[in-house]
Amino acid sequence: KDHMLQRAIKITRQSPDLGEYDPLTQADSDESEDDLVLNLQKNGGVKNGKSPLGEVPEPDSDAEIAEAAKPHLSEVTTEGYPSEPLGGLEQKAASSLVSYVRTSVFLLTLGISMILVLLCAFLIPCPPRDLHSTWSRHLGSQGGGDLSPLELADVNGDGLRDVLLSFVMSRNGSAVGVSRPAANLVCLSGMNGSTLWSSLLPEEARDITCLELMPGSLAETICLVTGTHKMLSAFNATSGKAIWTLNPNYLSNGTLAAPVVVLPDLDEDGVRDLVVLAIGELQPDLCFLLVSGRTGNPVGRPVKYNIVGVGNLIGPQVYITTNGAVYILFGFGNIQAVALRDIFVQAENRDSSPPSLQIEEPEWEKRRSINLSELIDVYSDGVELLQMVKAPDSNCSNLLITTRQSLVLLRGQNLTPYWALRLQGLRSQPTPGYFTDDQTLDFLLQIQDGVGMKKMMVVDGDSGSVVWSYRAPCHMKETPATSAVTSDQKSVFLFWAEGLSAASPNSDIILGTEPPSLHHLYLLHPAFPSILLDLANTTGTVTASEVGINDLWKDAFYVTRTTGPSSEGHPAALVVSKLSLRWALMEGQMAQLQESTPKIGRGELRRFLSRIKFVEAPYEVSGCRNIVPFEGLGQILPIPALSLESRQNGELSRVLCIKTVVLDQHCFLWMPSDHEEMILSCF
Repeated sequence: KDHMLQRAIKITRQSPDLGEYDPLTQADSDESEDDLVLNLQKNGGVKNGKSPLGEVPEPDSDAEIAEAAKPHLSEVTTEGYPSEPLGGLEQKAASSLVSYVRTSVFLLTLGISMILVLLCAFLIPCPPRDLHSTWSRHLGSQGGGDLSPLELADVNGDGLRDVLLSFVMSRNGSAVGVSRPAANLVCLSGMNGSTLWSSLLPEEARDITCLELMPGSLAETICLVTGTHKMLSAFNATSGKAIWTLNPNYLSNGTLAAPVVVLPDLDEDGVRDLVVLAIGELQPDLCFLLVSGRTGNPVGRPVKYNIVGVGNLIGPQVYITTNGAVYILFGFGNIQAVALRDIFVQAENRDSSPPSLQIEEPEWEKRRSINLSELIDVYSDGVELLQMVKAPDSNCSNLLITTRQSLVLLRGQNLTPYWALRLQGLRSQPTPGYFTDDQTLDFLLQIQDGVGMKKMMVVDGDSGSVVWSYRAPCHMKETPATSAVTSDQKSVFLFWAEGLSAASPNSDIILGTEPPSLHHLYLLHPAFPSILLDLANTTGTVTASEVGINDLWKDAFYVTRTTGPSSEGHPAALVVSKLSLRWALMEGQMAQLQESTPKIGRGELRRFLSRIKFVEAPYEVSGCRNIVPFEGLGQILPIPALSLESRQNGELSRVLCIKTVVLDQHCFLWMPSDHEEMILSCF
């Protein structure tokens, strides 16, 4: 103990200017102090009251130690050891100033950053977020009408597709003696369902088609409305104002039989033209009328064809072949084709046609009748429906034909069967989508299977075989089905059926106990074929449905047009609803169709569904697009090249587009950035 006190006194006396105790400095000096004590002991203590090093001798008693430990100002001052030297004070003041400046700079920087963030938040408009985008809009009572046109198009430029529909207004407000009550064309906001604009129509609308008739990024969207009698009008999609209306006198001998069809530019005014099919009082009298897309006036005179057939009216639809020949498909219970060149020559009453219409397709021309008739036989076996679907690994479209007893896929190049599936009871149009892994479009079918029952099945688009099927209760007639494409090139299929009990995995199927008036929207995903997701339900009758894509949020939304139950003397209520699919996927109820191995848990399913992203469906063409090698560019007179963006398989790529004047001013040569060939696309 005495030894430790002696060391403390010596250190204090030797270094009175150390100020506060510094354990780090003390620790570093321990070793040197130990050596100093040993040396003192070896040298024999002190001489003449001082140690050999000139230090004060060690005290011999506790009193001396206590006395030595007291701070005597006179001694400190006499010895010249001030307790707080000026250098230490200046160093402390400088250190405090640096800390103050550093803190001030940090707080100032933080404040400026917060101000900038707030300014950006208020000054830069945020894109409209859809959130769960579920809304429902009641449009009042519908005064009859058998058709339910529904179209999606972005009319206000906010990046979300809006909803366009037409309905017959209640007859209570109609004038006495009016045989055809007026209809209303309404555009609803895709964001919240509010009315953007509305226009009166002289008759019920058969179809609404919104597109750009003039090529180019600055072209405005036009909505073409086809009526059930003689009405054909073009509306500005943004304002709802009528641009032109076809004079009904040009259809004095008939009525419009089908929706308008868009053609290439025939009169060379820079706007794509149209064709309508009118039917007379007698079935064989079919009449084609070419209409200018710019003015709505006829291009030439009507062209009549006398055909004989039994069944549904097919078409008209436009098909562009591999060589660029343009044909119009139509028929009654069968499918016939006529070259657009032949219609144009007769309408204009001249012998020549534009260069773009002079191209022929040899494989199609072989099918002309022996008497060299203008009509080409494509298919004639009880045709109910015709639709064009994208061919796999090709720039062409194939023809999917629904007949009374089968489903047939024809190759578009030569009109030969690809496959045929025999079945009966198919009345609704097949829904294309990707169910298998071969990147070929498959088809969801709805087949009537007894009273109050229907059979859902998915047909492989490559082989025509059935890869999934399920029998469900459904009393709703011709319920619409649709599909949406995901980022991994799969499709989810949506259809309506009556309630399925959300049974436990070990229970068997499954008929619901709900009343037949309640219908549910079910979703089928190819990754979980043994599970259906119940997304929504309604007590009304779903008459039309469409799926749109929100590119910004990689979401899809499902729009339905529903009519409520009507009672005697009270017309049915019309309701339009929008549902976000990504939100509905997380909120939907799982219905197990059959036990699967391994067992699928709710958590696993939710994690999978949360990662789903929706993209636009692959571009479908009404025909083919030629592949032109670079050597062919010598024959092309390019008008300024355009840098465009193209979506292929959900990926966005930039392409080089060169406008050509060889075939038609609405044909384009374009080349993807990772491609070595130019592609000729005609519109």
